[in-house]
Amino acid sequence: MLKLWRTLICQLAVSLSYHIVKANLCHGGSDITAAVRENSPNREFIANLSIIGNPGVNSIRLCLTGDNADWFFLEGKTIRLNSSSTRVLDREEQGSILVASLTCYENDSIQTTYRIMVEILNENDNRPEFLPHSIQPLNISELTSVNTVIFTVQARDADDDTIVYIIDTTLPDASYFRIDLPNSGRVVLAKPLDYETKSQLELIIFAMEMNTDQKYNTSVTIKITVLDGDDQYPQFLPCTLWSQDQTRSVCTNPVYTVNVTEKQQGDSLHFSPGPVYAEDGDKGLRTPVKYTILSGADNGRFRINNVTGEVIMTRPVENRLLTPTLKLRIMAFQVDDPKKYTVATALIRVLALNRFPPQFNQTTYKGFIMENPGPAALVTTYRNAVLLVQALDQDFREGLNPKIQYSLTPKSNNTRVYQITQEGLLIAKANQLRPHEKHFLEVIAVDQESGETAKASVDIEVLPNGQEAPASPFGGDKLYSLMDMGVLGGSMGTALLLLILALFVVFCSLKKRRKHQDTTDRASVAMDKHPNVSLKWFQLVNPGKSMPLVEEISYQNEGYNLGEDEVASNISDKNGGHTKNVEKADVIPHNIEKMKNKEHNLTQIPNDLVQANLAPQLAGEHKSPSIMCNGKMVDRSGYKSVWFKDEVLPKEKFEPQKQDCESRTQSGLVFYGQDSMELSVE
Repeated sequence: MLKLWRTLICQLAVSLSYHIVKANLCHGGSDITAAVRENSPNREFIANLSIIGNPGVNSIRLCLTGDNADWFFLEGKTIRLNSSSTRVLDREEQGSILVASLTCYENDSIQTTYRIMVEILNENDNRPEFLPHSIQPLNISELTSVNTVIFTVQARDADDDTIVYIIDTTLPDASYFRIDLPNSGRVVLAKPLDYETKSQLELIIFAMEMNTDQKYNTSVTIKITVLDGDDQYPQFLPCTLWSQDQTRSVCTNPVYTVNVTEKQQGDSLHFSPGPVYAEDGDKGLRTPVKYTILSGADNGRFRINNVTGEVIMTRPVENRLLTPTLKLRIMAFQVDDPKKYTVATALIRVLALNRFPPQFNQTTYKGFIMENPGPAALVTTYRNAVLLVQALDQDFREGLNPKIQYSLTPKSNNTRVYQITQEGLLIAKANQLRPHEKHFLEVIAVDQESGETAKASVDIEVLPNGQEAPASPFGGDKLYSLMDMGVLGGSMGTALLLLILALFVVFCSLKKRRKHQDTTDRASVAMDKHPNVSLKWFQLVNPGKSMPLVEEISYQNEGYNLGEDEVASNISDKNGGHTKNVEKADVIPHNIEKMKNKEHNLTQIPNDLVQANLAPQLAGEHKSPSIMCNGKMVDRSGYKSVWFKDEVLPKEKFEPQKQDCESRTQSGLVFYGQDSMELSVE
């Protein structure tokens, strides 16, 4: 009986155990907590399920639900990551935890539900990024004090790494700034700004991870514009930097100079190196300035336009020797702040009136230079003489004006090869020249005082090494061939023959005319030989005589056309262009037709006419024909009567000798050019 009960109890226990296991296949599990790194690949293991049943074997079914369920999938009782190449698990995008639910079904009825929580582990896959509002371009006044925080940069790291900030010190503008604290991002001004020296600055700042092994960093360039502040005084232009090494520009005012002449007044003065002009040293502000003369106005002799700076000379300088130089002290000050001013000096030099401009003695110079390996050589001219291109100024003694400055105009070719000294010498870089090259230079001479200029051109020919410069412009410049010389010789021979033939024809014509003249009346010959023979006078003293041939009368004075009562009238001196009164002696001819006398075979001429004809003009206003003896003038003041011989004798017979010149003069032998006549004193 006991054994039977034992058997029944065992069967009951087995039956109860089977039903319990069969009804609890979804049981045995729990909520799942796991972790996975971001950027993990697909099928990355998440966790295993601890439920009793096994999906696919037992009659259970598992299902994932929830917001992040799509990031997981089940492989039996294993949960894996569901990602792809196009969908990467990113902690910065998805957050730090993925949450889902696991539901277990048995016979289509929900038996249990488990929670799944997966933490996304961070990886250092992001670089720091600057916040846009903290890296905008900035405008900073140059008057900003040193150690002032001028701006603050901010950067964020998606991986929440700690960031520090560093300035790139390789840039030249980095010296103007520094970072207060490495992790603060505050940028502090390290040294003063100067708008006039540098108005645009660039700064590169790095944001770098501090607590990672990778030390990822990023950089940004910040542009800073320096605004001009009113910290500069006016400056006269042109401004000359006091020192190139100084960081801040410091200018020295120019000394304005101008040349004026005596008696000059009422003119605007044109100064050098430019007009009197000042501007505010703060170029970004350009505050207007005004002008005034502090000293040297000389009681109103000089006036200045307080707006334009134009200086006018109202009263001339009477004596440049007493006042050779005048000096003005001109002040320019800001309109809005007269305490900001500057002072410049203007010198006015008084010069004598410039009458002559500089002038070259040639318009074109010819120069030669020999090919030379040396660095420099002088340009020469004919006969290897040094070429001197010099302008002369007649306002100076010997024409040498020390204020003339020479230069080569840009339009000249090869100006880079040539230089001109202030003495007018041309120097060439000989090693840059090639034989047979021809260069054209234009030289300009400027009078630094008057501003007048003169120009001249220089033609330069490069000679081969060893060839001498020509001796003159007319020879040595060209070598002619034998054929050229033959042609030239033939041409010259032909021209010589033609010349001889022409001279022979002229000689024959003159000889024929001379023969014809010898056959004419002697009186006609005498009249023809004297240049002042008058047709009217010939008729007066030779009544009834025939007239000589027209071609034998070489000259007829207009005064002879007057009547006897008009002999002493006014006539015009054609040489001087003035009218003067003359006596009868001025118009009476010296050569008269010879007359016959019964006793002496001579004819006497009226005494008053002879005296009028031969009396010398002591005042020198009118000279009668020359009466010479051995090159000396013969005094004719004592002559009263004149007779002409009845014959014309050869010239050789009346040629005076040195030893009897005086006696023959006393006896009345006088010479007119090549012909002669004998006179007798009554």
